[in-house]
Amino acid sequence: MDISLPKTIPEIHDYLRNPFYKNSFYITLGRFADVGFGFLFWTLAARLYTVGEVGIATALISSLGLVMAFSRLGFDITIIRFMPSNDHSRVFNTCLWITTGATIVVGIIYLAAIDLISPEIAFIRDYASLFLLFAIVNSVTLITGKALLSFRKADFKFVQNLIMGVRLPLLLPLALLGSLGIFYAFGFAYLAAAVFALVMLRGYVTLTPPIDREFIRKTFRFSSLNYLANIFQSVPSLVMPILIVNLLSPEEAALYYVAFAIGNLVLIIPNAMSTSFFIEGSHGINLRRGVIRNLTVTYIILTPTVLFIVIFGEFLLGLFGKDYLAAFDLLRIIAVSSLFVTAYNLFIPLQNIRLQVGGIMVMNLIRFVLLLGLSYIFLIQFGVIGAGYAWVLTYMILGLGIILIAKGKGWV
Repeated sequence: MDISLPKTIPEIHDYLRNPFYKNSFYITLGRFADVGFGFLFWTLAARLYTVGEVGIATALISSLGLVMAFSRLGFDITIIRFMPSNDHSRVFNTCLWITTGATIVVGIIYLAAIDLISPEIAFIRDYASLFLLFAIVNSVTLITGKALLSFRKADFKFVQNLIMGVRLPLLLPLALLGSLGIFYAFGFAYLAAAVFALVMLRGYVTLTPPIDREFIRKTFRFSSLNYLANIFQSVPSLVMPILIVNLLSPEEAALYYVAFAIGNLVLIIPNAMSTSFFIEGSHGINLRRGVIRNLTVTYIILTPTVLFIVIFGEFLLGLFGKDYLAAFDLLRIIAVSSLFVTAYNLFIPLQNIRLQVGGIMVMNLIRFVLLLGLSYIFLIQFGVIGAGYAWVLTYMILGLGIILIAKGKGWV
């Protein structure tokens, strides 16, 4: 697939019909919708709830994310990589039912160990049924969303992102519940998004219980290595709010969460393009040209966006309330670090396309150790801004490693 720059109006028209750019466009819109709703959600939550309640809520939502991280089993990546070349219904049902079952098991184990993991939020065990329900619909939303992307139906995935916006109005009637109100708003939004995606997928797959054991056997190495790689990748970010709540305070966790929510705005388009690159790479494109094109467009967009956050970030934080202005220095560090994060975010899908999952696992293990280890040390020494120091230093080291790998492989 040719992904060189368009030079004429007809070529531009063809590019807009190209699945790579069409999916990139809708994935980008979806990211904007998700992050935009998230920005508005936390802005409203900061007005309706105390800083401490927001901090506890971030730990609860991170707990849900941890259950997801340990129950995906690599099938969220497998469904994109192997759906195009296998029986769609068999792949979808296998991925859906296995991850749903794993979510229930992991959720029960997490609730049983909550006193050891984070005593500050141990009260969630009293609401175990709802916690497990929200975990299940979160898992279904994730798998169905990946299936829609695999079918190149990023426009449907965009609608799913829009439906997640229902969490905004839910904040109002749930405000009396404190931190649980924020958590419930997220959970019911996932429920709505899961139902929508299942309805949309009825035209592409048959929803039946059977699991394809042969498919599991064939993709076991790919799925299991991606599972480990994804745990190493996602756990540090998910653990951070819980770690800050226990090492520092719920208020500091709220500052961290809001700063990262704004700082990661700059990665919307780069992440969308990397996802689209993985989808199209699974269908077959020229990888070298794809990487060059991806990096070029990414840095053209990323550089002015980072400057905007660095200059106007204080104003954005002010929208949450004056208490959040203390996170400005942390926000600037996070925004600048995105220049290093981009190389890592493209390296992962490139290796998945090449089926070189072992390299991903090693890279993510290094990230896991660096990010958690440095964060623990820097949080104790510098306070919440230490999380930013750990973040940028980790990605600088990873970026250097990727450059050395690229030179060693003769990619550059």
